[in-house]
Amino acid sequence: MSSETNKQRSRTYTRSIARRINTSVWLHKLFTYIVLDVMIAAAALGAFFLRSLRYAEGAPSENLLFLDYANISEVNIEGRKLDDWDLVIVYKDGEKMTAPCAGYVFTLSPVLAAALFVEILDLFFSLFHTGRYRRKLRPLEQLARQAETISSIPLDTTRFSQLEEALSSPDALGGGIPVDTGDPELRRIEEAINSLLKRMEDSYRQQGRFVSDASHELRTPIAVIQGYADLLARWGKDDPEILEESITSIQKESRHMKELVEQLLFLARGDSGRNPVNKENVDLPALLSEVWEESLMIDDKHEYVLEGVKTDEDSSAPAVPADPAAGEASPGAVTVFADRAMLKQCMRIFLENAAKYSPEGSRIRLSLITGEKAGFGIEDEGSGMDSESLSHIFERFYRSDKARNSETGGTGLGLSIAKWIVDVHNGTIDVVSVPDVGSRFSVTFPPAQ
Repeated sequence: MSSETNKQRSRTYTRSIARRINTSVWLHKLFTYIVLDVMIAAAALGAFFLRSLRYAEGAPSENLLFLDYANISEVNIEGRKLDDWDLVIVYKDGEKMTAPCAGYVFTLSPVLAAALFVEILDLFFSLFHTGRYRRKLRPLEQLARQAETISSIPLDTTRFSQLEEALSSPDALGGGIPVDTGDPELRRIEEAINSLLKRMEDSYRQQGRFVSDASHELRTPIAVIQGYADLLARWGKDDPEILEESITSIQKESRHMKELVEQLLFLARGDSGRNPVNKENVDLPALLSEVWEESLMIDDKHEYVLEGVKTDEDSSAPAVPADPAAGEASPGAVTVFADRAMLKQCMRIFLENAAKYSPEGSRIRLSLITGEKAGFGIEDEGSGMDSESLSHIFERFYRSDKARNSETGGTGLGLSIAKWIVDVHNGTIDVVSVPDVGSRFSVTFPPAQ
C-alpha cells in the first residue's frame, strides 16, 4: 500500500473521529442549556409568585412565613395582552389577591432574551468546531502513520540474533567481557544490559560474601565451644584448671554468638521492613549526656569528653534533666524526630568502635552538632583508616585489618547496623580518618518539625 494511500486513510479516519466528538460535545452542550433554561424559568416563576404573595393587593400579611398557603384554592393569570396580565390568587373562602405581571415580565424579558440569544449563537458556531478537533487529533494521526510506516519495514532478525548470542555467551553470564554485538544501533540496549549485569554481579558477590562471612563467624564460636566441650569430657572432670578455663571460654563464645545472631536478626528484619521504628521528638543533648555518663561507668580505660552540652558538673548553666527518658527537655534543647532507643544504639556502636581501635588512656570526644541539621560527632585518637578502607566500612562483615579485628573482637556488623539506623531516619554520616591519627564520625538528622 502506497504512502499517499496511508495518509488519505489516516485523514479520513481522523475526520470521522473529529466529527463524532464534535457532535457529542454539541448535544451535551444543548442538553446543558435546556436544563439551565428550565432552572432559570422555574426560579423566576417562583420568585415572582413569592413577590406577588407578599405585595399583591389584599395580601393578609407581608411576612411570607405567615401566609395561609394551605387555603389557596387556585392561581390564574388573567388578561389577553402582556401589558394586561395579572396574577390572581383565589383562597378557599373566596378572597382574591391580584398582582400585575407586566412590570415583572418587561423587566425580566430582556435578560432572558439575551441569555437565549447567546446560547443559540454558541450552539450555532459549535456546529463548525470539527476542524478544531481535527487539529487536536493531528499528533495521533501522525503517530498512526509512523506506526504503519514502521510496520511496513521488513524485520531484520539478524541484529536480534546477534544480541541473543552476545547475551548467551559465557563471558556475559559470568560477568566477564561486556555484551558487544558491534552494531551501533544496538549500543543503547547494550549499555543498559551491561549496567544491569554489573549490578546483578555486584549484588550476587556481596550476598555470597555475606553468607560466607556469616557462616564463618558462626562456625568459629561453635568450633571453640565444641573443642572445650570435648576437653571437658576427656580431662576437665578431674582438673579444676581445665574446668575453669573451659567454662570461661564457653561463656565468652556463647555471648559472642548470641550477639552475632541478634545483629543478624536485626539486619534481616531491617531488610524486610519488619523493624518497628517508633519516632518521637528526642532531646539530643540529654541523650548525648546519658550515653556519655554510661560510657564513663562502663569503660575506665579511655577518657570520654562531652562537648557542646551542659551537664550537672557545669555550675554556670542549668543541668540537663536527671531522667532524660522521662521526656523532659533540657534548656535550649536540640530535638530530632527519631526512635530514641535506636538513636542511642547508634551512638553506642560508634563509641564502642572508637574504643576498640584507640589505645588505652586516649581521649574520645562526644560533641553536639547544631545548625540547619542536628546531630552528634564522635572523634577518637585511634589507628585511623586509609581511603580504601573508608569506602567499605559500612559493608557487612567488612574488615580492613583481619588481624586487628581478631584481637579486638566484634562481629563486623556494628557499623552496618548504625548505617541502617541513620538511613531509616533520613540522616547522613560523614567520616574523616587519618592513619595513626584517628577518626571522626559526624552523624546529622533533619531537625524535628
